[in-house]
Amino acid sequence: MTITIYNTLTRQKEPFTPLEEGKVSMYVCGPTVYNFIHIGNARPAIVFDSVRRYLEYKGYAVNYVLNFTDVDDKIIKVANELGEEIPTLTNRFIDAYHEDVAALGVKKATHNPRVTETMDDIITFVATLVDKGFAYEVEGDVYFKPRSFNEYGKLSHQSIDDLRSGARIQIGEKKEDPLDFALWKKAKQGEIAWDSPWGQGRPGWHIECSAMAKKYLGETIDIHAGGQDLTFPHHENEIAQSEAMNGKSFARYWMHNGYINIDNEKMSKSLGNFVLTKELIEQHDPRIIRFFMLSVHYRNPINFSEELLEGAKSSYERIKNAYDNLEHRKNTSTNFDQQVEEWEGKISNLNQKFEEAMDDDFNTANAISVLFDLTKEANLYLKSKHTSTKVIQSFQASIATIFEVLGIQVKEEEELLDADIDALIQERIDARKNRDFKRADEIRDTLKEKSIWLEDTPQGTRWKRG
Repeated sequence: MTITIYNTLTRQKEPFTPLEEGKVSMYVCGPTVYNFIHIGNARPAIVFDSVRRYLEYKGYAVNYVLNFTDVDDKIIKVANELGEEIPTLTNRFIDAYHEDVAALGVKKATHNPRVTETMDDIITFVATLVDKGFAYEVEGDVYFKPRSFNEYGKLSHQSIDDLRSGARIQIGEKKEDPLDFALWKKAKQGEIAWDSPWGQGRPGWHIECSAMAKKYLGETIDIHAGGQDLTFPHHENEIAQSEAMNGKSFARYWMHNGYINIDNEKMSKSLGNFVLTKELIEQHDPRIIRFFMLSVHYRNPINFSEELLEGAKSSYERIKNAYDNLEHRKNTSTNFDQQVEEWEGKISNLNQKFEEAMDDDFNTANAISVLFDLTKEANLYLKSKHTSTKVIQSFQASIATIFEVLGIQVKEEEELLDADIDALIQERIDARKNRDFKRADEIRDTLKEKSIWLEDTPQGTRWKRG
């Protein structure tokens, strides 16, 4: 069965055909790093990690890019309030992001570009848009002209005249049309800035992703993803910039996840119902959080509450208990062959149902339903007087495979002994001395996966269990 994806651009499900056979290019909009992420940020991290995992399960090599916006107005404001250098602030929250999503089972991206490390590409991108007549400069600011791009509004399905009626020119802006948006902002006194053909300044928000996507994935990419709130104006503006620049389609499939509500109310700071991922992980098993997030189709809104999280915990434990019972029974099982083919056939049919669910726009909710069906059948099988090791292993393999695609651990890992951790830390220290930074990063990531966190201090490297 072919994978189908609901494409926000066309508002329908479409068969997925990547540009290059066997390979997928995927860009996911990451956070602006001035604070710890909230659970609204965690949802796309989990959702699109599951999409990536399923694509890899189907045999695709996925080039997965998730960016960090590490300079913008909010970052500058918070850095000034804390009396902190911007790189110090952003590095701290990038590290915190990695810790949070690693705990939630999110695989490391192929690339995590930062705006500050892509500045030359951004400036070149803006300059080309000016040269082509899609943008203009006014006293150090550079604006893009949506009216110069004939298809503006095609992602959000709005006409340019309707969009213009709601647009306003803010005080201090010198743009020609209310719809025009900033590609480059002139630096204010004392602000962090970069040299450019238009004087010192920094990029606007939208241009960053267009430049980073092009640098790491090329002019046309397979999948562009992010939260529903990014559809307009962020993704709409990305399309306009990129297609004006490159003269070709920017992204072939656009995927957007739904909002999170807290106790049936929209999450917001003003309502005081803002939940940080970091705090949630401290209070609950991260596997349960992820299981809960995937129990609803990614395009639908999801309501978060303690009661619903407890329900997810009960559901997860029911499946895990079945897996553990299979493991226990395996020790006393035999090679009893009666009805093996019948049970193997049932398991195979459920495996097929799992793939059908995920092929249908990555329906993790239905995939979890298959896990419940496997659990029911496994429990029924375990009531048999005689069982076959082969059937038990098939049940376990199916449950473990589905959980692996969903990014949730079902089999408990053996805990690393303190001596093993110390040995790995020493190997990491030696690797860094030898400038083998790849191996050093691999060791840090290995320890993170086992909930062991490292802290490099002037007195040496310390570690703690998460």
